[in-house]
Amino acid sequence: MQYYYYPCCPCYCNYRIQTPPIVRFPDNNQFPPVDPTLFTESAVAMQQLMTQASLVLEKLARSSVFAHKVMKAAQESNMKKVDELLKTTGIHEGIKTKINPDGINLQLSSAVKGMECCQLTIALRWRA
Repeated sequence: MQYYYYPCCPCYCNYRIQTPPIVRFPDNNQFPPVDPTLFTESAVAMQQLMTQASLVLEKLARSSVFAHKVMKAAQESNMKKVDELLKTTGIHEGIKTKINPDGINLQLSSAVKGMECCQLTIALRWRA
């Protein structure tokens, strides 16, 4: 009886795997120059939005009569009345309100140099 040896490893034969060449990119990064002017102006505008948001939240937290009026107008889908009530708190930036059965979303936005730079969204629930 004769035995034959068959190699199972490709290293014993003339089989080579062709690999694609490795492409190296230069290490010099092509980023634009940094100018934080708009970034800092946006941060200042956001601080103003947060101050205005505090006015709304303080009024809603301290006056149950005011909160009742806002909630009733929202549940009746009287968005014009909701916006009027919210503006009585002293906010003067753009505010958009969205309602759902569980609560209200207030979105305050501001612009710097004619471009919208920042938004602050407040979500308040009135039903569990």
